[in-house]
Amino acid sequence: MKRDAVNPLKAVGDANRVRILKMLEERELCVCEVREILDLSNSTVSQHLALLRSADLIVDTKDGKWVNYRLHVESGNVLVRSLLDLMKKSFEDDETVREDKKKARRVDRVKICGV
Repeated sequence: MKRDAVNPLKAVGDANRVRILKMLEERELCVCEVREILDLSNSTVSQHLALLRSADLIVDTKDGKWVNYRLHVESGNVLVRSLLDLMKKSFEDDETVREDKKKARRVDRVKICGV
C-alpha cells in the first residue's frame, strides 16, 4: 500500500486534528488562533498542523508575519479530497465542533498574539 494513502487516514484519527479541520471549514487560521480555540500549547498545535500539512489535508500561505492555514480542497490526492468532503458532512451535531467553529469566526489574531 502506498504511504500517501495511509497518511491522510492517520491524520484524521486524532480528535484535535479533526477539530482543526472543522475550524478551517470556517476560514483560514494562524497557529495562535488555533491555539486559542483549542487551548493547547503552540508546539502541540504546530505539530498537529505539520502532520495535517504532510498528509496534504491543509496548506499554508505566508501573509506578512502570519502563516495562514486552510483546507487543501484542490489537492491532487483523491483520498484527501474525499476525506475533506466527508469531513464537511460529519460532526456537525457535535457541541465541541459547533463551539470551535463559532470561536473560529470571532477569534482575533491581533488581540491574541499582541502584534
